[in-house]
Amino acid sequence: MAFDPNAPAPLDSGIFGLPFTREEAALVLLPVPWEATTSYGGGTSEGPAAIFEASKQVDLYDLDVERPYEKGIFLLDPPSGVVEWNTEGKALAQKIIEAGGETNGDPALEAALARVNTLSAEVNRAVYEASRKVLAEGKILGLVGGDHSVPLGAIAAMAEVEPSFGVLHFDAHSDTRDAYEGFTYSHASIMRNVLDEIPAVTSLVQVGIRDVCEEEMAYTKARGERVSVYFDRDMSRRKLRGETFAAIAAEIVSKLPSRVWVSFDIDGLDPRFCPHTGTPVPGGLDLAEAVFLLSEVVRAKKTIVGFDLNEVAPGPDGDEWDANVGARLLYKLCGLTFASRGLAALRP
Repeated sequence: MAFDPNAPAPLDSGIFGLPFTREEAALVLLPVPWEATTSYGGGTSEGPAAIFEASKQVDLYDLDVERPYEKGIFLLDPPSGVVEWNTEGKALAQKIIEAGGETNGDPALEAALARVNTLSAEVNRAVYEASRKVLAEGKILGLVGGDHSVPLGAIAAMAEVEPSFGVLHFDAHSDTRDAYEGFTYSHASIMRNVLDEIPAVTSLVQVGIRDVCEEEMAYTKARGERVSVYFDRDMSRRKLRGETFAAIAAEIVSKLPSRVWVSFDIDGLDPRFCPHTGTPVPGGLDLAEAVFLLSEVVRAKKTIVGFDLNEVAPGPDGDEWDANVGARLLYKLCGLTFASRGLAALRP
């Protein structure tokens, strides 16, 4: 039977109700259900599965890119071991978090911390290997987390095929802490780890930041022109004084190099969109602003080399709102990535 993009998603279909195999798809999504170092709300390891289920309700005609599905999108299984590591790691990390992030010489806590850090490194390795394989096949790579620690291995793999690129980072948090609560690869340290470990990332442009510590302020300032931070406070003031978001978006895009990885923590949005995310913060971008900014990246003829979407957590008692928003944002990321590569047309 021929695929009908206007029909309901078949029960045995792939993400977004699509029929494509890995071989047929131009864009391959890697789910990483990991959240061991999450220090506040939980549930983000269930995000990839929840997004997959919600994706079956997304209409395939897109008002920005029209038919992103035509080039093919395929969702892989999680890397081997990650589900089991997450169960073990969460249980061990919780003991440290309950102790205030301090081991205080306790042998049991020190052993637990060491094991969580080992498991985190294993996740990075597994994501790196899976990402490297996808890229070797000539596919476009997208990651679906999980907490925001998960894209490090993917960005490292991207650096092997992209000698120089920038990261456009949507988030409520700077994520440049040093080993937060002792966890070397914490969700609160992802951008510090990217900057410290991946020299191919020549610039980091952060958008929506509104929860930051002094250490992060000092760290990002010390990076000079390599890091540009667009704080939510400053962006809001500029808009309140009459400046258009289009002007702000144009300035943000001008800070990016020609090739860009998009790292999207869902808490970069106003929490009315995804209230059950791990660490929600008042304020933030409207979904329309985020999509507009991504569209401006495409209009500026910059190429989105890959992306990650993280921190979507399903609500309690079957509440699907967060996954609903996450699935729609994921489809936008796929479509705009295609458009940036000339594989689809961006509508005016």
